[in-house]
Amino acid sequence: MGLSDIAAGIEVTAEQCDRGVATVDGTDEALADRLEPFADDLPCSAAEAATVVEAYAAGSAVDACGHAASVPPVTAAKALHLLGEQVSPVGPRGRDIVADWLAGDLARRTAMELVGVGEQTFALAAYVESHDPLPAARDAIDGALAPSDTDPLAEARSDVPDLL
Repeated sequence: MGLSDIAAGIEVTAEQCDRGVATVDGTDEALADRLEPFADDLPCSAAEAATVVEAYAAGSAVDACGHAASVPPVTAAKALHLLGEQVSPVGPRGRDIVADWLAGDLARRTAMELVGVGEQTFALAAYVESHDPLPAARDAIDGALAPSDTDPLAEARSDVPDLL
């Protein structure tokens, strides 16, 4: 048996199918209804925040989530941050510099130069550093963003005894 016999029937595709993020939401209540108690603390309405979360769970970028909910991308990022997602536009060192600016240890212009970002990005980083996520709101969206405890592909995988 040669390589051509082994490779018979194998096809090469030029693109992959984007399947998104697999999530399981075991709640009966709509996401917007679960976010309603936090509407006063969110930068947008509960319905808009629900749309942002659903788009984010489907694999969309933060700016696309904002467009899907008809809110500015920075508002979508703020909502996701308050709901417990890591959306800081700067890395750990940048977060330290923003924290130093918030503490009054650095001038804004100096902090922006050290972080290497523009006005809008710096403003979002400052918001993320100065506002804590809402733990109860994170619990409300838990099923929408967190992966389930069960493995949906468990039946498709072999176990060690199957290999022996």
